[in-house]
Amino acid sequence: MKVLIIHSGTIGETLLTTPIIRILKTERDAQIHLLLPQERMSILNENPYCDKTFDLDAGILFLRNRTKNEEYDWIIDLKNDLKSFLISRANSQNRLAFKNKRFKRWLYTKTRINLLPKKHLVDQYIDLLQPLSIKGDNLGLDFYIPEKDEVENNWLPKTHQHGYAAVSINAQHATRKLPVNRLIELCDRINKPIVLIGGDKEKGTATEIETFFEQGIPEEEEAIEGLNKKAIIFNACGKFNFNQQASLIKNASWVFTYDNDHMHIAAAFKKQLFSIWGNTTPHFGMYPYRTQFTVFENNKLNCRPCAFGGYSNCPKGHFKCMNDVTFDFYLPD
Repeated sequence: MKVLIIHSGTIGETLLTTPIIRILKTERDAQIHLLLPQERMSILNENPYCDKTFDLDAGILFLRNRTKNEEYDWIIDLKNDLKSFLISRANSQNRLAFKNKRFKRWLYTKTRINLLPKKHLVDQYIDLLQPLSIKGDNLGLDFYIPEKDEVENNWLPKTHQHGYAAVSINAQHATRKLPVNRLIELCDRINKPIVLIGGDKEKGTATEIETFFEQGIPEEEEAIEGLNKKAIIFNACGKFNFNQQASLIKNASWVFTYDNDHMHIAAAFKKQLFSIWGNTTPHFGMYPYRTQFTVFENNKLNCRPCAFGGYSNCPKGHFKCMNDVTFDFYLPD
């Protein structure tokens, strides 16, 4: 059996397709091809269950002709828009299309009426495969790191070579991120060696946190008084590529993330995960999948969730979803 899966989305959303890729391969011995944006292809380069990828950003006519030659038995259309429909029509009569939840997400953010499915997006994908008599394996997400990108222990400072907490500080939107003073509070609460993970855009924030714990609390800083100031920070932001960031997460004892791509990578490696939610919510169906996790969120607001994505600033101006969120956890010695 030959199957084409059509998908578009973030890195994290691409990872949410890996269970159905694996299940189709192991249960039906299917040949799996994926049609997805070019910048997402590298996420699946090392995946042993994926046989071929095509660039979704190419033109419709080109893709129709190129994929038609493959003679697919089934098309799993997780994108389900006009482009994916036209490509599907040229390839196979056997099409399973995922019903997007855009309207239900919009309704939830505008009215707080929640008609979204009460199950994870991955399980919704698996349900879509029922016509293929798929059972599922309950194994979670897959992420495969190239050997060259595995971070060696001696790449880290000696203070971090016997265990650390990974704190991912990147997010696509500002309303998914903690303010710097709350990040400092979180790091102090962790009180372990910490690796800050992010890209070039997070360098400035990471440097502020690193400098704070090196110099201590300024006398005039009242917002974060009473902290222990004992966290040992390694600023990894901008120093490692994406696969190496994944390796840092894989090797961490604990992982703290926002609602971001790193959250799903941590879930793939079955890490003990603490997820911090600002303007978004786990009710959207993309919380950590099949791993031990704790959610930090402020449920006392009638303005949350305010968007499926996010904003550059809080629409209400108070940003209470992050300013007032409580960090309640215990990390063993």
